[in-house]
Amino acid sequence: MSEPATTPEPRALNFIEDIIEADRVTEKHQGRVLTRFPPEPNGYLHIGHAKSICLNFGLGIRYGGATNLRFDDTNPTKEEQEYVDSIKADVEWLGFAWKAEFYASDYFQTLYDFAEHLIQIGKAYVCDLSEEQIREYRGNFFKPGQDSPYRNRDAAENLDLFRRMRAGEFPDGARVLRAKIDMQSGNMNLRDPLMYRIRRAHHHRTGDAWLIYPLYDYAHGVSDAIEGITHSICTLEFEDHRPLYDWFLAQDTEEKFFQRPLPRQIEFARLNLTYTVMSKRRLLLLVQEGHVQGWDDPRMSTISALRRRGFTPASLRNFAERVGVAKRDSLTDVALLEHAIREDLEKTAPRRMAVLRPLKVVITNMAEGETHWLELANHPDPVFGTRKVALTRELWIEAEDFMDVPAKKWFRLAPGAEVRLKGACLIRCEDVIKDTNGQVIELRCAWDPASLGGDAPDGRKVKGTLHWVSAAHAVEGEVRLYDRLFTAEDPMDVAEGGDWRDTLNPHSLDVLAEAKLEAGLAEAQPGERFQFERLGYFCTDQDTKPGAPVFNRTVALKDSWARAEGLGK
Repeated sequence: MSEPATTPEPRALNFIEDIIEADRVTEKHQGRVLTRFPPEPNGYLHIGHAKSICLNFGLGIRYGGATNLRFDDTNPTKEEQEYVDSIKADVEWLGFAWKAEFYASDYFQTLYDFAEHLIQIGKAYVCDLSEEQIREYRGNFFKPGQDSPYRNRDAAENLDLFRRMRAGEFPDGARVLRAKIDMQSGNMNLRDPLMYRIRRAHHHRTGDAWLIYPLYDYAHGVSDAIEGITHSICTLEFEDHRPLYDWFLAQDTEEKFFQRPLPRQIEFARLNLTYTVMSKRRLLLLVQEGHVQGWDDPRMSTISALRRRGFTPASLRNFAERVGVAKRDSLTDVALLEHAIREDLEKTAPRRMAVLRPLKVVITNMAEGETHWLELANHPDPVFGTRKVALTRELWIEAEDFMDVPAKKWFRLAPGAEVRLKGACLIRCEDVIKDTNGQVIELRCAWDPASLGGDAPDGRKVKGTLHWVSAAHAVEGEVRLYDRLFTAEDPMDVAEGGDWRDTLNPHSLDVLAEAKLEAGLAEAQPGERFQFERLGYFCTDQDTKPGAPVFNRTVALKDSWARAEGLGK
């Protein structure tokens, strides 16, 4: 489990906190604050859910209250225990602890009993229309709905039919239970919404005990009220559903079913991120169609994928705080998310050297077997200590750090040019070895022994500094360079007739199988994070084996968002 989230620093209140503060002043809930995070276990959580988790649990922490974790498991055809387990792991990894763990299925009997109550008071009825007929009768935004021919069945007949639905007398789809509200309403959600459907499906918790299952709009608010939730925080797409939420709860006129005061639903803008898909259904398609290697593929927007890529819980919490809580949907630049992880890893990731596309360098005036052990800092902060790194006759540098015919203002290695090997010495390129195709395969260089440690004693200036590893001590590993999964800023904004998958980035993954790494990286454990000097931040992948490390690039060093906001150097 990650480090626990703490009480946020003082700042201006958002509009949800304004509502909670007002309720505390009036003692509406006797000062209590109890929120809930209610995911459906039909997929892995994504970065948008992380924002909701941080908001709901953060409110509980800020006001000395608590948050329940409740699984909306009312659709057994799509829900699995695998998803339940992954959701719990994600919430814990983010640093939050729930007060209690609940499932909508815990309330199946109460939901059923309350449905019978609605039938008995004339507020619900069994309807025999087909799904297509129900849609037709409901009308649309320009056309009022029509009453179902079954709307005026008496309570006794409705109760008998509903009980027979539960008993399994009718086939799937033959009948539904609907709330009786207003088929003329301008709010489509109030046009006699469905409450129950017949569905013969094995449930991951209740098995085959139920043949009818409640729909979300019914189960959601009722579950909140049963638990005594004070503030039900939802995303904006549920704003038009709020009158229905309130209507169901208002039918407990004798106060037999729900705790009082009743919860209040509050909507906020969901997170939309550039170059990212934020839909479990579409993320599932990416997995099923083989565009990615699984839910935790580091190119995905799932929390498990971000964790595998090397993101930290603190970075996601800080990102959520920066995005803030708004009343209108907007598109957040993914560069802000990348800035959040850079900011965290800059302070916490030890430095190492790795050469991803190696080019051999031979120091001709250093003897065979000659080794100089250097004491290099693990981090600019001295509390991280130092490590020993070997400087030897044969080295690896990045191929892109050499140019045979240097461009203007080229400060790296070239014929006759002198550069600094980071923390080691100065070298000058004296000869270039090429293969029969003219490809550079080796550089012959001379070093200045007097510069051991990194600087020349005569004070001469060298502008270029390169990272490197000793050929004799390097460990070979695989490095995976991840880029954005989509080429379009908004993958869903496609031309008519197009498909969002047409914007998939064919270059979102570059696997470098023969990277040369500092010897100590052979012992890196899955989940460990490092800054590879001059290259970026990297995380040891779960595919790592003894002596065969695998690293995922979390993010490059370049921070476009910080520069745009005036935060960069």
